[in-house]
Amino acid sequence: MFRILAILAAVLALSGCASKFKTYNGPEVTHVLVNKGERRMYLLHHDQALKAYNIGLGFAPVGHKQFEGDGRTPEGTYIIDRRNPNSEFHLSLGINYPGDGDREFAQEAGKSPGGDIFIHGRPWKYRKGGRDWTAGCIAVSNKEIEDIYAMVRDGTPITIRP
Repeated sequence: MFRILAILAAVLALSGCASKFKTYNGPEVTHVLVNKGERRMYLLHHDQALKAYNIGLGFAPVGHKQFEGDGRTPEGTYIIDRRNPNSEFHLSLGINYPGDGDREFAQEAGKSPGGDIFIHGRPWKYRKGGRDWTAGCIAVSNKEIEDIYAMVRDGTPITIRP
């Protein structure tokens, strides 16, 4: 029986069926910092960068997201408020955009502020797009989102700078 289980484990490992869910036992990520202009995201433990990633943004990345469909990535401080283990984009961490100010601004213009902003991976069907291809999300590689998903907890603040 042990031999059969060992063979089965080896076959699964070789077939790429390894889990996308990693564990993390390092210092707590206390803040996520995104610098849109640099196309960089940093996972911070207080003032120390634990990890840094190259990122992709919305297809019209300059400026703060104002309306649904504008292709911009929001700017400001938000909270990681949810996670999707079954995301179309491999794994994803939700950002609590829009905030009250975002909703008020859009409402005054008679438009929707949009929503469903995430940090997520890049599945095969989106491989052909350029660096900034999302509808306003923050994109990293699938391997990177596996690490980020393990490291960042719900309730972690995220600051997105121009």
